[in-house]
Amino acid sequence: MTQKPTLGYIGTGLMGLPMSARLLAAGYDLTVWNRTAAKAQPLVDKGATMGENPADVASKSDIVFLCLTDTKAVQESVFGENGVASGARKGSILVDFSSIQPDASREMAERLKAEAGMDWIDAPVSGGVPGAEAGTLAIMAGGDQAAFDRVEDVVLKMAARFTLMGPSGAGQTTKLCNQVIVGCTMAVLAEAARLATNAGVDATRLPEALAGGFADSKPLQIFLPRMINAQHEPPLGHVYTMLKDLDSVCDLARSCTSPVPFTAMAAEQFRLLSVRGGDEADALEIYKLSGASKF
Repeated sequence: MTQKPTLGYIGTGLMGLPMSARLLAAGYDLTVWNRTAAKAQPLVDKGATMGENPADVASKSDIVFLCLTDTKAVQESVFGENGVASGARKGSILVDFSSIQPDASREMAERLKAEAGMDWIDAPVSGGVPGAEAGTLAIMAGGDQAAFDRVEDVVLKMAARFTLMGPSGAGQTTKLCNQVIVGCTMAVLAEAARLATNAGVDATRLPEALAGGFADSKPLQIFLPRMINAQHEPPLGHVYTMLKDLDSVCDLARSCTSPVPFTAMAAEQFRLLSVRGGDEADALEIYKLSGASKF
């Protein structure tokens, strides 16, 4: 019988907490760490071990998962004082669920391999908190095929789909494509819902009326009712995260001469939402921008 790998998880926030909980439920030995320790305590209560720092987590783990806010946070956790690189086991694997820029991911992967002998899989996720809780996430990956094969079974305890899209950075690029679709769809759904409301139609019935037609989609069925009913707790995703990703799309598009006019317009709407509602606002509060609702 093959022995289960020991696991580490760094970053137990909105997504990391339910994803880690699924690993514990699957019977894995899990060490966790979060900058704010209280956010990792529920996992310790379920049987996880609290790590002293990222280096300590890495020293105890065959596979280390990261789920952090941005490139800066990833760099600090991996290469900062007491970071993953200083405690990594040679031959172990880091799987980064964070959404960061593809170039940064490639550069850090090369550095980690050179300094610590640790492989890096960039593996941003889509599906939000509900998907993390249900284990139905879609995860798109970049990296070495052999390393991907070694982590696939474990990752599929947290996801319905785990797809290797190419070499290092390919997962992050695919996630940016995903965010083009999701971010623009949020803006379009807000526009359609406001039009219905202002024209005297019950916007809450749009998902029912459009189900099965060309306009139907998971975002229509999930996002639009939350917009109309001002259901923002818990948030499906913070505006800061969406804006960061859409700005990264625009950066990538400039580097490869790819026009992204709709993404650029959506980014500016989310930037306005950030100013009015704060970085921690639910991204679906974009609907409020076109109405009289107060933040």
